Amino acid sequence: MSFTIRARLTALYFLVLAASFTGFFWICDYGFQKSINTAVNDASQRNLDTVTRVLERHISQGTTELSQELTRVSELWESGAIFEVAGPNGQWIYRPPRFSSALPALQPVRGESISFQTTNFEALQYRVARRQINVDGNVYLIDAAVPTEPFDQALDRFRLIEKRFLPPLAVLASFLGFWLSGRALAPVNRIIESAERIGVRDLSRRLEVPRAKDELRRLTEQVNAMLDRIETSVKRITQFTADASHDLRTPLALIRTNAELALRRPRSDAEYRETLARILATSEETTELIEQLLLLARADANGAQLKLEPTTLSLVLQAVVQKANVLAAGKGLTFSHSVVPSTDSLLANQPALERLFLTVLDNAIKYTPPGGHVHLGLRMEDSHAIIELSDTGIGISEKDLPHVFERFYRADQVRSRETRGSGLGLSIARWIAELHRGSIELHSQPGQGTQVTIRLPLTSETGTAARKLPQFQEAPLNLA
Repeated sequence: MSFTIRARLTALYFLVLAASFTGFFWICDYGFQKSINTAVNDASQRNLDTVTRVLERHISQGTTELSQELTRVSELWESGAIFEVAGPNGQWIYRPPRFSSALPALQPVRGESISFQTTNFEALQYRVARRQINVDGNVYLIDAAVPTEPFDQALDRFRLIEKRFLPPLAVLASFLGFWLSGRALAPVNRIIESAERIGVRDLSRRLEVPRAKDELRRLTEQVNAMLDRIETSVKRITQFTADASHDLRTPLALIRTNAELALRRPRSDAEYRETLARILATSEETTELIEQLLLLARADANGAQLKLEPTTLSLVLQAVVQKANVLAAGKGLTFSHSVVPSTDSLLANQPALERLFLTVLDNAIKYTPPGGHVHLGLRMEDSHAIIELSDTGIGISEKDLPHVFERFYRADQVRSRETRGSGLGLSIARWIAELHRGSIELHSQPGQGTQVTIRLPLTSETGTAARKLPQFQEAPLNLA
């Protein structure tokens, strides 16, 4: 059986207050008793001192009116206080006339110290102080008793007040705790109600932020920030699905159209070969697109893993340069590079690095008109390898530049009409660079070309990064 937070808080509040009230009243009761005992003892001792002074004065003066003086003293006392005095021979010099019997036997005392004892006399409780005094070589015994009944009645009235008020106070405090917990948890209930209204179709709604700068405000702000991230992710997934569907539908439609046209009437072998060639080319493009989609999907799920090994960067770039020469020559471009053999190495996945470099080179060659120039450079700076690629192509507009690394993003219509592509190449390139703890930046101006800068840490820093990311060293991923 589970209880709400409000019920648990109320129960805890009740227990704490009940224990606090009980402890408070117990301390008061204990203090009251101590005060009563002190007051009764002080009264008994004062009475004892009074009798002692009277006794010492009359004995030292040798008067015979001691009994009458003690009687006058007892008549002055109030509240039923009594005393008695015994002489050296054990005979009572004075005994209260209103009592027909002596006080019960009390514990003896030593010297002139005072002893206190509580006893009953004729159904009444007394606090008795006893002292022995020595006057002119004779020992006298004095008992002074004070009734405790008035004090006991006061203590009983206090305890009755405790019994009457403790339960109602605890119950009242519980209701107050229930009300306060409700007020404190009201923002939580509003958060719950607002969260229940937020669904995948309406992720733009946000929780109301409380005005008080407390933990609930921080919780609400963090939940809203989480909803922002979820909304962004859902939008990306939705856009990714729509773009992927669109990009897959076009080549499939081409394949179907070519096949249908070829089957409408008998054709020559050359026409069939031409149709099959178009279908094969479209199928290859579709296969490449699907492989890119799968690669990015695994990257999103953290399932793509790269085996990082010591790799000589200049050797990778020289292999890329050979392929770039062929691509540039086919487009009628001039290609140059400043990559010289060196022993600088880094922990990397060679096929992934080749794909990274070929992707940016392929883009540069695609969007550079015939007669243009593409240059690839390599330099070292602060334990990093800086790979720079520049071209004299058509460039990228300022409004498109911040989005070029987004998936399926294609720049302006001029670039899109001039060449076909999936819009995934630069997204994959950035992902590969980040897996190697590197970065990729792109600067461009329309009509003046584009410059791509890739920074990769060399062996010392990359080795540390690789140790922090062991998941990238478990199984190889085919990126060829």
